[in-house]
Amino acid sequence: MRKQIIVGGVKIGAGAPVSVQSMTNTKTDNVPETVAQINRLAELGCEIVRVAVPGIAAAEAIGKIKEQISIPLVADIHFDHKLAIRAANAGADKIRINPGNLGGADNAKAVAKICKTKNLPIRIGVNSGSISDDILAKYGGVTADSLQASAMSHVELLNRFDFDDICISVKASSVSLTVAANRLLHESTDYPLHLGVTEAGTEYAGIIKSSVGIGALLLDGIGDTIRVSLTAPPEREIKAAIMLLKALGLRGGYELISCPSCGRCEIDLITIAEEVEHRLEKLAQGAGAVRHKENTFAAADYTGHRPPVTVAVMGCVVNGPGEASRADYGISGGNNEGIIFKKGKVVKKVPMHNLVNELLKSIESETIAF
Repeated sequence: MRKQIIVGGVKIGAGAPVSVQSMTNTKTDNVPETVAQINRLAELGCEIVRVAVPGIAAAEAIGKIKEQISIPLVADIHFDHKLAIRAANAGADKIRINPGNLGGADNAKAVAKICKTKNLPIRIGVNSGSISDDILAKYGGVTADSLQASAMSHVELLNRFDFDDICISVKASSVSLTVAANRLLHESTDYPLHLGVTEAGTEYAGIIKSSVGIGALLLDGIGDTIRVSLTAPPEREIKAAIMLLKALGLRGGYELISCPSCGRCEIDLITIAEEVEHRLEKLAQGAGAVRHKENTFAAADYTGHRPPVTVAVMGCVVNGPGEASRADYGISGGNNEGIIFKKGKVVKKVPMHNLVNELLKSIESETIAF
């Protein structure tokens, strides 16, 4: 059995559902803006959020932020171990560090001590720019082996101080390098792994790179929590991450499937599909808002390996139900009317102008978002 950590009530590793993370882009010491963004992320489905802690003001803001949010908070620390101690004392649920840049073993020991006292896990974060010179020399530069070796050297450092409540992430901007390094880690350690492709780029390119890298690993059963890192508002990271997990059958909720438009199509398929997708998102967000308001946002409560409810939007009345027979719900249309089908069987005909409304009524009356 692989190891497990618990971050503010959210389990990571050892068979727990794959959780979704993001990071705020606000100034952490601007408490109102940071809280507002975290709460938006929570409503969208974010389960763990990270904040930058570049100074004392940010560390001391953590307590005020924690009072106003419903999901676990991770303090992101670089270079100054005293900030990690302040963040832990202020109420952070996890500390993210690179132990090698804290200024020596004594500083890493101090962080391990406060985290053990507070029962806080530590995420060891290694990327292609943070590998020590000696490891780079040994492995001939930035390679999967050097990333893995760097991560394990930090694990060994914390283990020396009797600290073992650890999650590991190794990331690179290269998809293949990220995948190879995580595969090595999966084979060599039982610690839970945080997956992501760092510096993945703007929204479109970043989603593609992240989906390939994270998806390849999750399909192999590797990885316990994910962040889709985008040069875009963090809210978009959550949407992409949840859609990725749905595509892999690792997240409930709603999944839209739709056929590509072709010359046989007699309806505005693209517009209809976009409308259905938008309304399904609103339905899911409504459930997220309820969980957020009731402070019941824990990954194990509403995720798991139950596949999502699939909703099909097809452009051809003749072939639609057959091609989308695996869908839980579906529609297809012609000139003046469309059909609603379930599991490939037609249940009713509906005027085209009311097709989407009738579809959503059926879904809302019989299912919940998560």
